[in-house]
Amino acid sequence: MSMPTPDPLPAAGGARPEDVVREERAKLDFSRDMAYGDYLHLDEVLNAQHPRSPAHDEMLFIIQHQTSELWMKLMLHELQAAVAHVAQDRLQPAFKMLARVSRIMEQLVHAWDVLATMTPPEYSAMRSHLGSSSGFQSWQYRCIEFGLGNKNAAMLEPHRHRPARLAQVQAAYAAPSLYDESLRLLARRGIAVPASHVERDWTLPYEASDAVVAAWLQVYRDPAQHWDLYQLGEELADLEDAFRLWRFRHVTTVERIIGFKRGTGGTSGVGYLRKMLDVVLFPEIWKLRTDL
Repeated sequence: MSMPTPDPLPAAGGARPEDVVREERAKLDFSRDMAYGDYLHLDEVLNAQHPRSPAHDEMLFIIQHQTSELWMKLMLHELQAAVAHVAQDRLQPAFKMLARVSRIMEQLVHAWDVLATMTPPEYSAMRSHLGSSSGFQSWQYRCIEFGLGNKNAAMLEPHRHRPARLAQVQAAYAAPSLYDESLRLLARRGIAVPASHVERDWTLPYEASDAVVAAWLQVYRDPAQHWDLYQLGEELADLEDAFRLWRFRHVTTVERIIGFKRGTGGTSGVGYLRKMLDVVLFPEIWKLRTDL
């Protein structure tokens, strides 16, 4: 003897769930209109995960890196626009964008917490299927670093096999960085910035200058007179602070999962990542704290 199917439980207030939906007049027929999944192209996004190993945890590894690349796409979108605004003396929209970049970096820091749930045996079960692929080859990350001033010609090479992609990375490499444009702005405001830091070969690594420290000190010693430049300096400090945390969390996660094995991309792994922790993007912004 079969039991009768119970009626759906009533929602709060006694109404059945389907009645609540209909009372809200929610649109339910999308045979002719764009739906949520159509707008976001979710079929393409959710079908872009193709594990190469039988390991259960490879899905985590793929989604971790794909979502990080999506966040980096937004970061580049905001960072490039912020640089353009600084170059045109439009600091208010630049501040909003730079604050958003810092918050994106916070998201990426916490993303490492999820990947850290992968244990060494779980990673070992799939590592051989990665070949020589590595986050070291992320062109978006490289453009972010170039945009923040960490220029390194060797980092162009992993993209040389794809000319269109190489052109994108080269454009970021050859352009003034966020910090370059910030110093040019100080000079336009009448603050003494050495000519060597206003017009130069933007592909060369940035070299710290005592004269640039003096320029920033002029701003920081009179915030009321230079309020927007003072705020720019603090946005730069926020940004590098967040970037350092992102890098540090990367190092600790890698060490937790693979120890001191070499990276799949050929670097020394943790050893290389620790060297990157020593890179300072905006040196005078940090030096001036000691001199104030």
